[in-house]
Amino acid sequence: MKAWGITDAGLVRPENQDCFAIEQIEQTGHLVAVVCDGMGGVSGGLLASTTAVDAYMTAMRAMLRADMTPEQVLQASSYCVAQANRAVYTAAKNDAHYAGMGTTLVAAIAKDGCVIISNVGDSRAYHVTQEGISRVSKDHSFVEGLVDRGDITEEQARTHPKRNYITRALGPEESALCDGYTVELAEGDFILLCSDGLVNTVTSPEMHEIIRNGADEEASLAQLLALSKQRGAPDNVTAVLVHKA
Repeated sequence: MKAWGITDAGLVRPENQDCFAIEQIEQTGHLVAVVCDGMGGVSGGLLASTTAVDAYMTAMRAMLRADMTPEQVLQASSYCVAQANRAVYTAAKNDAHYAGMGTTLVAAIAKDGCVIISNVGDSRAYHVTQEGISRVSKDHSFVEGLVDRGDITEEQARTHPKRNYITRALGPEESALCDGYTVELAEGDFILLCSDGLVNTVTSPEMHEIIRNGADEEASLAQLLALSKQRGAPDNVTAVLVHKA
C-alpha cells in the first residue's frame, strides 16, 4: 500500500487552509493518511487544519499496534479524532482571535488491503475500482440533508448556495463525533481522500477516469488539480490517493 498527495490554494483564496499528511508506520505496517480543510477566517482555518493533522497523526503513532483487528483500528482512529478535536478546541479557547475556528477531517488507515475511514465534516473518501467510483463517507452538511430527503440531487448539491454549510466539525465544540467505515481493497483499487474544493469542481465520473487512466498516481493528482483550476478553483484543493498495487 502506497499513498501520494497534492494540495493547492486554488485561484481565489489568498491562503491554503487545507492540510494533509501521509505516513507509513514501519513498526506496525499501517499506512496512515489524513486530510483537513480548515475554517475560521484569516489564519484561523490554517491553524485549525494543521493542529488537527498534527494531533491526529501523533495520537495514531502512539495508538497503533501490529496485531490490531480492523475493529480496534476503527476505535483507535475515533479516539485520535477526539484528540484532534480537543487540540483545536483548546487552541481556540486559549486565543480569542481564533474563537470558533474549526476543520473537517477525513482519514484512512490501511493495512493488507483493509482500509479504515474516519470523517467529520464534508471532506470525502471515495473507493475507486476498475469498474467505477463510490463514495465511502457521508457529508455532515446542510445540503447532504437535502439530498437525503430527496429535495435536491447530488449534482445540484455541488452548486447549491449553501453547499459550504457543514453541521459537524472539529474545534467549535468540546467534543465531536466522527463516522467510521471499513473498506476492503482489491488489487489495483484506490482510496481517494479530498477536500470539498475538489468535489465542487470535478465530478465523480471525472475523478474515476483520471485516476484509472493516469500515467501514475502523481500524474493523476496533477490532472485532478489542473481540471479544478480550469473550472476556477474557488476554494483550496487537496487530494490524497492510497493505492493497493
